[in-house]
Amino acid sequence: MGLLIILLSTTSTALSDEEIRVVDRRQLPVGQAGAGASHELRLSLNAFRGGRWSEQQVAAAILESAGLLRQCGVSIARAELRVVQAPPRFHVYFTPLSRELLARLPASRPAVFFVDDTRNDPAFDAEAIGRANAAGRPELADTVWVAYGARDPGQALAHELVHLLSDSGAHSDAPGNLMRPETSPADTALTPAQCARLRAKGEANGLLRVN
Repeated sequence: MGLLIILLSTTSTALSDEEIRVVDRRQLPVGQAGAGASHELRLSLNAFRGGRWSEQQVAAAILESAGLLRQCGVSIARAELRVVQAPPRFHVYFTPLSRELLARLPASRPAVFFVDDTRNDPAFDAEAIGRANAAGRPELADTVWVAYGARDPGQALAHELVHLLSDSGAHSDAPGNLMRPETSPADTALTPAQCARLRAKGEANGLLRVN
């Protein structure tokens, strides 16, 4: 009987260590939500308990990206931060593990995950998975992954949200454009054509709501 109790206790601990669940939720400030915007975006934000991202860093990235998207008539109307309890291996963006994470952790879309690092090759600081590039990884559709230490995190997030909402991996060589391949504090503008595609595709794919 004593041996049975020990085995059951060990099994229970192992299952608990492998559990993936949301342990906290909070609303982050989004600035001038809805002011003069034609469309609104509601984001599910996810960071890991014991991970490298702080709530303050996530909030700063959201505020900056919200300001950049407003030029397209899009406001971030809601940004709920979920604190996720998960084994440390899931704190890193790696397609096989991240697919498993999303299969086990329901998340409304679009969803943003703030991860400790990436194991994918090439190792992008941030990556968006839209409908067009999710064929081989359907669990990741309509998600954005931002690694800790990403350069210009607010701009990087806005850049990836444009990719996601536009359902396009296109970049721009225009000076000052947000969609240049590398982020820079000076690159913040979006063209009318970029904004029009973002709104049209985002609305058609159910990622944006019309105000």
